[in-house]
Amino acid sequence: QVQLVESGGGLVQPGGSLRLSCAASGSIFRLNAMGWYRQAPGKQRELVAAIARSGTTNYTDSVKGRFTISREFAKNTVYLQMNSLKPEDTAVYYCNAEVIGYGLKTASYWGQGTQVTVSS
Repeated sequence: QVQLVESGGGLVQPGGSLRLSCAASGSIFRLNAMGWYRQAPGKQRELVAAIARSGTTNYTDSVKGRFTISREFAKNTVYLQMNSLKPEDTAVYYCNAEVIGYGLKTASYWGQGTQVTVSS
């Protein structure tokens, strides 16, 4: 089985910064794409940022220029650096990873979610 453990959420004032981390462990042959999703109260879950093994990144328009996704392959870890945070960024943030298991089967896994609250 695969586990994704998130950390770094919390309460921050508008304009502040947070850095989220997500570490994957377990039966992992290879991690493919990794990403961050978020779900705000009363809203659908949306993709925030994703990063492929090639390093190619993709961001939702609302966070472009403010958020940066990165990964450390040796640590099976993905990060989300969030700058210039706005109240509308308030949400539960979920890490996601596409994993190839030792049986060469691909599956998607989710982290437990971490709360990010942007408020004065």
